[in-house]
Amino acid sequence: MYIYGKNVAIETLRNHQPIRKAYIYKNFQDKNIISDLQERNIPIRFVDKFELDKLAKGNHQGIMLDIPDYEYTPLEELFKKENALFIILDHLEDPHNLGAIIRTCEAAGVDGIILPKNRSVDVNSTVMRTSVGALDYVKIAQVTNLVGTMKELKEKGFWIVGTDMDGTNYREIDYCGNTAIVIGNEGNGMARLVKENCDFIASIPMNGKVNSLNASVAAGIVIYEAIAKRK
Repeated sequence: MYIYGKNVAIETLRNHQPIRKAYIYKNFQDKNIISDLQERNIPIRFVDKFELDKLAKGNHQGIMLDIPDYEYTPLEELFKKENALFIILDHLEDPHNLGAIIRTCEAAGVDGIILPKNRSVDVNSTVMRTSVGALDYVKIAQVTNLVGTMKELKEKGFWIVGTDMDGTNYREIDYCGNTAIVIGNEGNGMARLVKENCDFIASIPMNGKVNSLNASVAAGIVIYEAIAKRK
């Protein structure tokens, strides 16, 4: 997997993540990053800007790293946590939303994120860049069947709280104990079967002219309400 940008490179080096190779613009100015790469004996290829432009899908800032693909946490590992708070992502498609939600989960102290393998964004270079280092501190499990996982969570004593426009005010819901909060797809919200398997539906009051919030914004609002209630 290719990741790019100075901040991502700094976080990757700081966290001692494995790096296969570095591609750096010939006139790259950050000598500290180059020095850190050389100290770790990481192969460096100095290239022209147009070569980085072809490889990167965004603003590379003169540096790109080749690293192993992200390793997901087994679902069973998440279950070891007592009084846990999980976030379930129902087929999110935008990597920027996933990256932002990961940052919020890390900042709030969420215990894990669950997302489906199919028809959903993976943890890719854009997610890693958007999460700005938070990815290293949040456990993410990838599952084959989201509804089946929700039923398994219920068997283990979890309450499932979905998010939708038609529900109970999110401030009136009790998030104490083992809780999993479901954030729906950016365009379609929660799938029908996912919604049917929720114990509660939390709604954020909309007082303006728009009728919905960005998925990562909605997630942040509900997550911090849950954290406040759990204290």
